[in-house]
Amino acid sequence: MYLNKALIIGNLTRDPELKALPSGSKVVSFSLATNRTFKDKDGNRKESVEYHNIVAFAKLAELCGQYLKKGAQAYVEGRMQTRSWDAADGSKKYRTEVIADTVQFGAKGSSGPSSGGESSGAPARSASKGAAPAKDEPAGEAIEYPQDEINPDDIPF
Repeated sequence: MYLNKALIIGNLTRDPELKALPSGSKVVSFSLATNRTFKDKDGNRKESVEYHNIVAFAKLAELCGQYLKKGAQAYVEGRMQTRSWDAADGSKKYRTEVIADTVQFGAKGSSGPSSGGESSGAPARSASKGAAPAKDEPAGEAIEYPQDEINPDDIPF
């Protein structure tokens, strides 16, 4: 059995680039940055950043191009793919990308470091390849939990 799955939550490092293929299908590419904080062997706190290249196609590409902006947070599910090509100087170049199957946009009103504190205006939606985005949840409605005490003897397991 094989598994090729990537799950990434990060901030966009640049605005998405939306292009059309010769077939007319849309393709978008953007990059996500993820941070990791750790302590080195001397106990000093360090931070490292990883950059992930993301590619999406068709309707998902159009939605990403429309709603995502630099600094916005996004959750991406997809598969890893490495492609290669011959560079002009004769060397072989490689690029590893995440081919997105699902992209969930950050919450509405979230702002990234480059947005100057203004709302990004992106709706909180999830978009899947070949599917329309889900309807927005009603805003401001909280879940009401019962106030009764729970008796452990009433639990059936």
